[in-house]
Amino acid sequence: MITFIIPGQPVAKGRPKFARRGPAVVAYTPAKTASYENLVKIAATAAMAGAAPSAAPIEIIIALALQIPASWSNKRRALAAAGAIRATKKPDADNVLKGIKDGCNGIVWRDDAQVVSITLQKGYSEIPHASVSIRELQGDSA
Repeated sequence: MITFIIPGQPVAKGRPKFARRGPAVVAYTPAKTASYENLVKIAATAAMAGAAPSAAPIEIIIALALQIPASWSNKRRALAAAGAIRATKKPDADNVLKGIKDGCNGIVWRDDAQVVSITLQKGYSEIPHASVSIRELQGDSA
């Protein structure tokens, strides 16, 4: 089992952007997305401690802790931190998952297609972060 924390507000993977460069049109990843994926790579590399990427089927468990809005009252902030108020606002959990999976490619696993089981939670916290646990599952790869 490999566990690591990605500090800071979880960021949803943005759609690719397109720009004209002379006669060609090129696609690029938005800066905010690229920055978050690099943060994921740093945390995953540290957790792997030099181990080779896995070729096995993978289970991933992610807990997203979103920043509690500063505009909320102390009472509402306390309820959010206790889990009584659910994080139903953006970012979308599945879009954050995409960024985390892409950031782990070639570091934790060879390709994110190996992920066969996903558990994902989204909540509020005074200290925003994403907690990631990854484990290899028994069984053969297809």
